[in-house]
Amino acid sequence: MINRKLAPEFRAIDNINLIRPEHKKLSNGCNIFCFNSGDQELVRIEWVFGNLSFDPAKPLLNMAVNSMLTDGTTTLTAAQIADKIDFYGAFLQVDYGYENSQVTLYSLNKHLHHTLPVIADILNNSIFPEKELETFKRNQQQKLQVSLQKNDVVARRAFNRAVYGTTILGYAAEMTDYQTLQHDDMLAHYKKMYQPSNCTIVIAGKIEPEMLTLLTDTFDKDWENSPTPAVTIQPDIKAAADLFYFTEKPEALQSAIRIGTPIINRSHEDFQALQVLNTVFGGYFGSRLMANIREDKGYTYGIGSGLASFKQGGSFFIATEVGADVCKSAVAEIEKEMNLLKTELVPEEELSLVRNYMLGSLLGSLENVFSHADKFKTIYFAGLDYDYYDRYTVTVKNITSDKLIQLANTYFNFDQFYKVIVGKY
Repeated sequence: MINRKLAPEFRAIDNINLIRPEHKKLSNGCNIFCFNSGDQELVRIEWVFGNLSFDPAKPLLNMAVNSMLTDGTTTLTAAQIADKIDFYGAFLQVDYGYENSQVTLYSLNKHLHHTLPVIADILNNSIFPEKELETFKRNQQQKLQVSLQKNDVVARRAFNRAVYGTTILGYAAEMTDYQTLQHDDMLAHYKKMYQPSNCTIVIAGKIEPEMLTLLTDTFDKDWENSPTPAVTIQPDIKAAADLFYFTEKPEALQSAIRIGTPIINRSHEDFQALQVLNTVFGGYFGSRLMANIREDKGYTYGIGSGLASFKQGGSFFIATEVGADVCKSAVAEIEKEMNLLKTELVPEEELSLVRNYMLGSLLGSLENVFSHADKFKTIYFAGLDYDYYDRYTVTVKNITSDKLIQLANTYFNFDQFYKVIVGKY
């Protein structure tokens, strides 16, 4: 019998074992990666497409086309698509990202021969009906109108525009942009982007041989490339010259703060060590920002910092909402905590806690085969390999306070950070 008065034995995490996929390339250029694991008769299949190059004249095409993929095909209405998926206990969703867009299907193995043809129809025959398009525009405008009343949304938009410039990363939709969406443009965009040479299929779950044959037959023989190749090149990022942006809202009870700077991305040799520094500073609930600005000063319910990584670059950011009357004090405390990391060594006890938190979080995130597939996508679409996670584990386990103070002095220059305030200051 377990003695529940005794705490479990502490064990250090030595390494992380990740499931690695089998790879297959179809004759039409589509790559398939298979993660075969688990006992449940269930699979998740993702069709991931590189977004076409950003066109400032038609800024919403990538997002709108992906969002409306399930709104009708030449043979099925939106309601019929939903009914077919629901009838077989499956789940279908579309997701848009800055660099990639995807279609995701969760389905029981025994029903794949019913659900896969629906996806094939969506990827071959979507038509973006005019009625659904007008509804989409109206709904998105209403959502935007509501979002623009929120200080944190306004701050995030201004920050991204300053850091990422005129690229898709810095773009923030305006009400009038939705009127640029035209049926013919969307159809042309769809035919260029949603083709096999621009697609990566990631399947995870209990994969049986006949399932893989069905997937291959469905998305090889009858799925052809468009004569116009997909172009997914993104322009270089040029950050803004001005560093301070203040949007005054006299009646605001809270002010939104967003502070940060362009920084290295995941492919840089310092990135993993910088993740440790970020965790100490504001990357988890026990961070210094939380301890000072929430727990000690009581300025906010929550504050955090993070690293964003994209193919063309990345950023470091701090985000919070504080009482409008303490906004300046909160900014001063953020600067103080940042400068302490540049002048004082992180105590070993604190660093040990962060190490355990980061390794435990990584291990805890690998709860099922879907999680392993997600870890693969992170490195695959960044052009990296599994050595990335080996280096991550080694870095987190062995990083020193001396290294952290060196990183802080290299990357944390508060005077050169972008500062966005929305509310009172």
